[in-house]
Amino acid sequence: MHSRCKVAIIGAGTAGLAALAVVRRQTEEFVIINDGPYGTTCARVGCMPSKALIEVANSFHRRRSFADMGIGGAEHLVADPAAVLRRVRRIRDSLVRGVLELTEDLGDRSIAGRAHFAGPQTLEVNGTRIEAERIIIATGSRPIVPGAWKSLGARAITTDDLFEQPDLPRRIAVIGLGAVGAEMAQALARLGLEVTGFDALERVAGLSDPTVSEVAVTALREDLAVHLGAAAELVADGGGVRVSAGGASVFADKVLVALGRRPNIADLGLEKLGVDLDERGMPPFDPRSMQIGSLPVFVAGDADARAPILHEAADDGWIAGHNAVRDTPDCFVRRTRLGIVFTDPEIAVVGRPFADLPESETAIGSVSLAGQGRLRMSNSDRGVIRVYADRTTGRLTGAELCAPSGEHIAHLLALAVQQQLTVAELLRLPYYHPVVEEALRSALHTAAQETRHGRTPDLADCEHPRAAALD
Repeated sequence: MHSRCKVAIIGAGTAGLAALAVVRRQTEEFVIINDGPYGTTCARVGCMPSKALIEVANSFHRRRSFADMGIGGAEHLVADPAAVLRRVRRIRDSLVRGVLELTEDLGDRSIAGRAHFAGPQTLEVNGTRIEAERIIIATGSRPIVPGAWKSLGARAITTDDLFEQPDLPRRIAVIGLGAVGAEMAQALARLGLEVTGFDALERVAGLSDPTVSEVAVTALREDLAVHLGAAAELVADGGGVRVSAGGASVFADKVLVALGRRPNIADLGLEKLGVDLDERGMPPFDPRSMQIGSLPVFVAGDADARAPILHEAADDGWIAGHNAVRDTPDCFVRRTRLGIVFTDPEIAVVGRPFADLPESETAIGSVSLAGQGRLRMSNSDRGVIRVYADRTTGRLTGAELCAPSGEHIAHLLALAVQQQLTVAELLRLPYYHPVVEEALRSALHTAAQETRHGRTPDLADCEHPRAAALD
C-alpha cells in the first residue's frame, strides 16, 4: 500500500500531540503514528503520578511535627502502600483518559505501529509506505537499564513499572539520584519503606552548586541512607538484590533504576536521512526551529534529548508543528531554563547553572533559610537560595536553590531572568511580610553588594532589619 500526506507525526506523546494541535489547524492531510501505549510519559508514568505519590508521602510525614504543634495521636497513623498506589493509579488513569481524547476523532489518520524512514520524506509503517511533505519525529524516550541488570527480572523496576506495583516492598534501593530518583527515594522512605539511595556522582538532582547540593543531600539523609561518588553494582541475592558501591553494601527486596531516559530513536532508520549522526545516533538539529539540517524533517520532545521536561517538550512540538506547515521555518527564542525537583525541600535550577558561570564575572547572593520566620511556623526552616548575577550589569543570570516552596521562588526567578531584570530592579519590587519570598530579597541584597551597575539611591538600597520576625 502507498499513501501521501502533508505532515506525518511519529509519536503521540507531549511533543507529538502539541505538534498535532498546530498542524490540524492548518491542514487535514496528516497522520500521527504511535508505537506502544498512547498517552504522554508525564501523564502515564512521569510527573503526574509521581506527584500524587509525593503528596501522600509528605502528608504522612507531617505527623512527625504534630506533637511539637500540640496535636496528639500521631503515633496511631499508618500508611497503606497498596492503597496509596491504587489512588495514584486512579488519578493517573483519569489524566491519561484526557490525553487519549485528543486522538479519538482522528480515524484512519491515527496509526498504531512502528515507523521507519525509507528516505527523508518517506516512512514505512505496517507494510504501508507513506510519502509526507514534512515529518516530525516525536518518539519520546524509555528508561535506561544496563543490560546486565535485566537478568534481575521483576526485582529491578523503573518508573515505568513503579506505579503498576500492587504493593511496595519493605526494603528498596534507588539507583540514580537525579530529579526522578531523588523524588521517589524520599517519597518511598516517607511512606515507611527502608530506602537506600546510590549515585555515581557527588551531587544530586541535577545541581552543580556545591553549597546547594550539600544542603539537598543533608535533607535527603534525614529520610534515607545516601551513598554518592561510586557506581552501584547489582547482584541477585536470594529473592532480592545485593547492591554495592564504594564501601557500602545493602540488601534490597527490589531496586528502582532511575538512571534517566534514552531517546526512542533506535531502528527508526535515521541513517536514511542522509546526514551525519552523532555518537548517540542523533542527527544535527536547530533547537530554535527543531529542523534537522535543511531537511523537511523536525525533531521534538524527549526524542531530541535536549531538555526532557514537559513544558520544553510541548514547546518543541509547537515549534515543529508550526514549521511543518510553513514553506520557510521560523526560529524562536527559547524560554529560560527552569527545572524543579519536588523533594522536600524542593530543588530548582533556573537560567544558567553554577557550573556554567564565569567566576570572575559573576556576583553570587546566598541566604540560608534556617530560622526564616514564615518557615518556622511549619517546622520547615531549612534550605538555601543562591542567585547569580553579572557583576558589571547587575543582571540576574540564574539561580540554584533547595527550599520549601522552592517551586514558587524558582518561577519568580525564571521570570526575572527571562525579562533580563537586574538585582536592583528585583529589589525595587514589593515583598510582603511574612512570606518565604522575603528570604529571596536577602539573597538579592548580598548579590547587589558585588555588582557595579551605577544607579542613584532608591528603595532597592533599603536594608531590612536582621531579625527573624521581619524576614
